[in-house]
Amino acid sequence: MRRRLSFSKRGPFAAAFLLLIVPFLCGQTVPTKTVQRAPALRNVAASSSKKAPAINKTVTANTKTIAANKATAANNKAAVTRTLSWSGRLAPLPTNEKAVATHAPYDAGDCSLCHKSGDVQNPGPVNLKGNELCLSCHEDYQGVLARKYGHIPAKESCTNCHNPHNSMHPKLLVEEAGTLCLTCHKGMKDQLGQMPVKHDALTQGAQCANCHNPHGANIEHLLIQLPMQLCLQCHGKDDVVDHDGKKLTNMKKLLDENPKHHGPVAAEDCSACHNPHGGKNFRLLTIEYPATFYSPYDAKLYALCFNCHEEKAFTTPETDELTQFRNDKKNLHYVHVNKSERGRTCRACHEVHACVQDHNIRDGVPYGPKGWTLKLNYAKTPTGGSCEKTCHQTKTYDNKTNTVVSAQQ
Repeated sequence: MRRRLSFSKRGPFAAAFLLLIVPFLCGQTVPTKTVQRAPALRNVAASSSKKAPAINKTVTANTKTIAANKATAANNKAAVTRTLSWSGRLAPLPTNEKAVATHAPYDAGDCSLCHKSGDVQNPGPVNLKGNELCLSCHEDYQGVLARKYGHIPAKESCTNCHNPHNSMHPKLLVEEAGTLCLTCHKGMKDQLGQMPVKHDALTQGAQCANCHNPHGANIEHLLIQLPMQLCLQCHGKDDVVDHDGKKLTNMKKLLDENPKHHGPVAAEDCSACHNPHGGKNFRLLTIEYPATFYSPYDAKLYALCFNCHEEKAFTTPETDELTQFRNDKKNLHYVHVNKSERGRTCRACHEVHACVQDHNIRDGVPYGPKGWTLKLNYAKTPTGGSCEKTCHQTKTYDNKTNTVVSAQQ
């Protein structure tokens, strides 16, 4: 006679046995297949075109049912759908969890629209494979998936992101939207975790889908509009604030009212200066730029400007060619900026987006914590220009002579 072990002595072997057998008792099997997921998005401000390696993820799918012990299956349904890794996210939610979104055929109890059988308890395999089944109803997405820039998970299987029955998340997503995207885009997840300055577009509303179409697009990076048009959808309003609650400029209004646009703005390239996902510098700037009116001169602080502008124009005391802002050979950029303590930063005289005058010379600059507008009262002359009652008494410079005119007003 064989010796029988008591259940209590089987220990972890019994637990492992239950984990393996419970899915079968619930009428589910979980064979696997490997799906290549989309490469991580590169930073739009980065110059490198090297793509991240594809991420392998094992996806499980229910392929057939086994009739066995329906009473036990009903009792263990909630536990099983949480035990299964991927297929559990595609199965209907447990009865104790409230669905936010429900697929209409499932809600109507019409399993036969997708499955071989209309039996809710035993619907059998699906009628068609992969996206062919989804597109047999959602035919409008055939064109979306065929766009120039496709999203690999969407083209491979709708169920990479959507639960075909019901979900605790909008749009039948298998996870919260931001979390779902970052399960594949791990490089972006790491980047966002290191960025102290946040872009609210990633955390509010549709999150990633505020800017990207998760199915397909005709614009690079799956953008739903051309970059600048996309930015102005939010930054073209009067009530937009940053993540600290500070009101931001209505950029659409500023650009419409000021014909002289800074080079990157004229090129409609916001990402030349801003990182749309998050940054280490204020205003999501890609690299350093002084955030204040006054700043000691340090070339590192002007790294953003020196990406395009010649650094020598700010480090050379005398010149007759590096800048037109000079009195004869005296470099007035050097005089204003290159100071050990209270150097005037670029913002003191230049509007970095758009203005009325050439060289982006601004009419006035917000000054102090209250943002009071300090007028520059700059006037251009045939050989230079003048500033009146700003940081100093009226001064006129002439880049053809060595004369400075000062007047007490």
